Amino acid sequence: MASNVWSSPALTFELIAKCSTTRARASILTLPHGPVQLPIFMPVATQASLKGITPQQLEETSCVLCLNNTYHLGLKPGQQVLDAVGGAHKFQGWNHNILTDSGGFQMVSLLKLAKITEEGVRFLSPHDGSPMLLTPEHSISLQNSIGSDIMMQLDDVLVTTSPDKARMREAMERSVRWLDRCIAAHMKPETQNLFCIIQGGLDLDMRRECTEAMLARNTPGIAIGGLSGGEAKDDYCRVVATCTALLPDLKPRYVMGIGYPEDLVVSVALGADMFDCVWPTRTARFGNAVTKKGVLNIRNAKFANDFGPIEPGCECACCKQGEGGMGITRAFVHHNASKETVAAHLLTIHNVWYQLNLMREVRQSIIEDRFPAYIREFFGGLYSSKTDYPGWAVTALKGRVKGDCMRSLMTDWLSLVAYWIFGLRE
Repeated sequence: MASNVWSSPALTFELIAKCSTTRARASILTLPHGPVQLPIFMPVATQASLKGITPQQLEETSCVLCLNNTYHLGLKPGQQVLDAVGGAHKFQGWNHNILTDSGGFQMVSLLKLAKITEEGVRFLSPHDGSPMLLTPEHSISLQNSIGSDIMMQLDDVLVTTSPDKARMREAMERSVRWLDRCIAAHMKPETQNLFCIIQGGLDLDMRRECTEAMLARNTPGIAIGGLSGGEAKDDYCRVVATCTALLPDLKPRYVMGIGYPEDLVVSVALGADMFDCVWPTRTARFGNAVTKKGVLNIRNAKFANDFGPIEPGCECACCKQGEGGMGITRAFVHHNASKETVAAHLLTIHNVWYQLNLMREVRQSIIEDRFPAYIREFFGGLYSSKTDYPGWAVTALKGRVKGDCMRSLMTDWLSLVAYWIFGLRE
């Protein structure tokens, strides 16, 4: 198995299994705070906390890798506090792994407060309007203080739907230059991993060019960035498939900002390993439960007298019945959804557990080489009829993403399986 293992000072990647028909992989990523089974969904604890639940409750969902945000922690509590306490693990009472976003995404989400130059990004604090300059060097310095197990380079992020090709190329090339500055500024490579981020918008040639440049820097892991910005799902799949086709087998592949269950399953088939998104926790705060049958709005009146669990068969702390058969019911969550924070608290626990369990099931199906059958079961649970299946997912799983000359993602046999699962949709 030695040929299936790659190591760097603070990371070991072991490839366990590959799907025989898709690009899906199962692997073990060992980081300074313990092993992580891939593929994985990573909950987002932006300001060193997952909204609505404690670190212990997050741990009880089986989470071993969550996200913090460099930009927000740089503002509050600030680098001085992080240095004084000894990093974000101690600050938030979290003994497992942390990945930190560099702050680059705030170029998009807080664009009205940001000005981008070659030096870095000048922000106006959303808290008090005070100025902040985030350079590649400062981003890495903050992340060194945070002590995250995986740090992301500062990249120049442009929304994928931007029609400005010249600006997209500038952002892509600048991201490569900023990676060099991040590598030079990284003071703790023996305990923290720096991942590069592939940019290039929806231009596949630009994505290939950026991938080649990033791979030449030989970072411990690789991210595909700049997506989930409003692009069509077909375009999203095209970009992910193009990039993963060029990436080495023995490094983790992280697609940033992805969290809808359908997106996760299809992205694994396209060859990605790691995902994050605020969606499962944010949708919980609106009274929504993520289930194998789709998203349930528990605020709906039909749940007022529903005394079943949030999701039958779910093993999360909310759904699982304890001694005496007592458990949280849909009626209880419905009763509290509009008046008490406990409803959001309970749904957050459930939704995070659902996302993590989805990845566990996907991983096991890859190991047992029955991932196509799992896809069949997954989509069958979400949709009552094959004619309702999303066309973008059908196209991606058939390996017929138009406009790309890459090899088919599936063998002819799986195309037949996809035909049997989805019906023929061109």
